[in-house]
Amino acid sequence: MPGVIIIAFIAVQLFALSSQRDIEVYPYVVSKKFENFEIRSYQATLFTSVKLSTKGYKNSSSKGFSILGGYIFGNNERNEKIAMTSPVAMKLDDSVTMMFMVPHKLEKEMLPKPNQSNIEFKEEPAKTVAAINFKGWAMMKK
Repeated sequence: MPGVIIIAFIAVQLFALSSQRDIEVYPYVVSKKFENFEIRSYQATLFTSVKLSTKGYKNSSSKGFSILGGYIFGNNERNEKIAMTSPVAMKLDDSVTMMFMVPHKLEKEMLPKPNQSNIEFKEEPAKTVAAINFKGWAMMKK
Protein backbone atom coordinates (compact mmCIF):
# COMPACT_ATOMS: atom_id res chain seq x y z
CA MET A 1 0.00 0.00 0.00
CA PRO A 2 2.75 2.56 0.78
CA GLY A 3 4.17 1.95 -2.71
CA VAL A 4 0.80 2.83 -4.26
CA ILE A 5 0.62 6.07 -2.24
CA ILE A 6 4.14 7.04 -3.29
CA ILE A 7 3.41 6.28 -6.95
CA ALA A 8 0.19 8.32 -6.75
CA PHE A 9 2.07 11.17 -5.07
CA ILE A 10 4.74 11.17 -7.80
CA ALA A 11 2.12 10.98 -10.56
CA VAL A 12 0.23 13.96 -9.16
CA GLN A 13 3.48 15.92 -8.80
CA LEU A 14 4.44 15.19 -12.41
CA PHE A 15 0.96 16.14 -13.60
CA ALA A 16 1.14 19.35 -11.59
CA LEU A 17 4.54 20.21 -13.04
CA SER A 18 3.39 19.57 -16.61
CA SER A 19 0.35 21.83 -16.24
CA GLN A 20 1.83 24.39 -13.87
CA ARG A 21 0.85 27.41 -15.94
CA ASP A 22 -2.84 26.59 -15.33
CA ILE A 23 -2.48 26.26 -11.55
CA GLU A 24 -3.77 29.09 -9.37
CA VAL A 25 -1.15 30.22 -6.85
CA TYR A 26 -1.51 31.65 -3.36
CA PRO A 27 -1.01 35.39 -4.07
CA TYR A 28 1.48 37.37 -2.03
CA VAL A 29 3.31 40.68 -1.98
CA VAL A 30 7.05 40.79 -1.31
CA SER A 31 7.86 43.59 1.11
CA LYS A 32 11.60 42.95 1.49
CA LYS A 33 14.22 40.69 -0.09
CA PHE A 34 17.30 39.34 1.64
CA GLU A 35 20.09 37.14 0.31
CA ASN A 36 18.50 33.82 1.33
CA PHE A 37 14.85 34.68 1.99
CA GLU A 38 12.12 37.26 1.50
CA ILE A 39 9.33 38.75 3.60
CA ARG A 40 5.90 38.07 2.08
CA SER A 41 2.39 39.20 2.97
CA TYR A 42 -0.49 36.84 2.17
CA GLN A 43 -4.19 37.65 2.14
CA ALA A 44 -6.77 35.64 4.09
CA THR A 45 -7.56 32.48 2.10
CA LEU A 46 -9.69 29.34 2.40
CA PHE A 47 -7.91 25.96 2.53
CA THR A 48 -8.86 22.29 2.65
CA SER A 49 -6.81 20.63 5.37
CA VAL A 50 -6.13 17.32 7.02
CA LYS A 51 -4.49 16.86 10.43
CA LEU A 52 -2.26 13.80 10.50
CA SER A 53 -1.17 11.54 13.32
CA THR A 54 1.67 10.20 11.16
CA LYS A 55 5.16 11.06 12.42
CA GLY A 56 7.93 12.32 10.20
CA TYR A 57 7.89 14.68 7.24
CA LYS A 58 8.14 12.05 4.49
CA ASN A 59 5.29 9.86 5.77
CA SER A 60 3.09 12.82 6.63
CA SER A 61 3.56 14.57 3.30
CA SER A 62 2.74 11.42 1.31
CA LYS A 63 -0.31 10.55 3.39
CA GLY A 64 -1.65 14.12 3.53
CA PHE A 65 -1.17 14.68 -0.19
CA SER A 66 -2.95 11.42 -0.96
CA ILE A 67 -5.96 12.33 1.21
CA LEU A 68 -6.36 15.90 -0.06
CA GLY A 69 -5.45 14.93 -3.63
CA GLY A 70 -8.19 12.30 -3.53
CA TYR A 71 -10.70 14.94 -2.43
CA ILE A 72 -9.87 17.40 -5.23
CA PHE A 73 -9.72 14.63 -7.84
CA GLY A 74 -13.31 13.60 -7.06
CA ASN A 75 -13.38 11.59 -3.81
CA ASN A 76 -16.25 13.70 -2.45
CA GLU A 77 -20.04 13.49 -2.23
CA ARG A 78 -20.55 14.85 -5.78
CA ASN A 79 -17.56 13.10 -7.41
CA GLU A 80 -16.60 16.65 -8.42
CA LYS A 81 -13.07 17.63 -9.42
CA ILE A 82 -11.60 20.81 -7.96
CA ALA A 83 -8.67 22.58 -9.59
CA MET A 84 -5.18 22.01 -8.19
CA THR A 85 -3.55 25.05 -6.57
CA SER A 86 -0.04 25.88 -5.46
CA PRO A 87 1.78 25.63 -3.17
CA VAL A 88 0.82 22.68 -1.00
CA ALA A 89 1.30 23.90 2.59
CA MET A 90 2.26 21.97 5.71
CA LYS A 91 2.20 23.08 9.32
CA LEU A 92 4.72 21.21 11.45
CA ASP A 93 3.73 21.66 15.10
CA ASP A 94 3.04 18.93 17.66
CA SER A 95 1.10 17.32 14.83
CA VAL A 96 1.29 17.76 11.06
CA THR A 97 -1.41 19.51 9.03
CA MET A 98 -1.37 19.51 5.23
CA MET A 99 -3.36 22.15 3.35
CA PHE A 100 -4.45 22.82 -0.24
CA MET A 101 -5.64 26.31 -1.12
CA VAL A 102 -9.24 26.43 -2.37
CA PRO A 103 -9.49 28.19 -5.75
CA HIS A 104 -10.56 31.79 -5.11
CA LYS A 105 -13.66 31.49 -7.31
CA LEU A 106 -15.10 28.93 -4.84
CA GLU A 107 -16.64 29.69 -1.47
CA LYS A 108 -16.92 27.20 1.39
CA GLU A 109 -20.65 26.73 0.79
CA MET A 110 -19.96 25.76 -2.85
CA LEU A 111 -17.52 22.94 -2.03
CA PRO A 112 -18.66 19.30 -2.09
CA LYS A 113 -18.65 17.46 1.23
CA PRO A 114 -15.53 15.31 1.62
CA ASN A 115 -16.00 11.54 1.79
CA GLN A 116 -13.31 11.45 4.48
CA SER A 117 -14.34 12.96 7.82
CA ASN A 118 -10.80 14.14 8.66
CA ILE A 119 -10.82 16.75 5.85
CA GLU A 120 -11.74 20.22 7.09
CA PHE A 121 -12.10 23.68 5.57
CA LYS A 122 -10.04 26.38 7.27
CA GLU A 123 -9.84 30.12 6.69
CA GLU A 124 -6.20 31.12 7.10
CA PRO A 125 -5.97 34.73 8.26
CA ALA A 126 -3.88 37.33 6.46
CA LYS A 127 -0.25 36.94 7.52
CA THR A 128 3.32 38.06 6.98
CA VAL A 129 6.00 35.36 6.77
CA ALA A 130 9.67 34.81 5.96
CA ALA A 131 9.89 32.55 2.90
CA ILE A 132 12.84 30.59 1.56
CA ASN A 133 12.92 29.74 -2.17
CA PHE A 134 14.48 26.48 -3.29
CA LYS A 135 14.38 24.26 -6.34
CA GLY A 136 12.91 20.78 -6.44
CA TRP A 137 10.64 19.10 -3.94
CA ALA A 138 10.54 19.84 -0.25
CA MET A 139 12.40 17.28 1.84
CA MET A 140 13.20 17.04 5.53
CA LYS A 141 16.75 18.31 4.87
CA LYS A 142 15.46 21.42 3.06
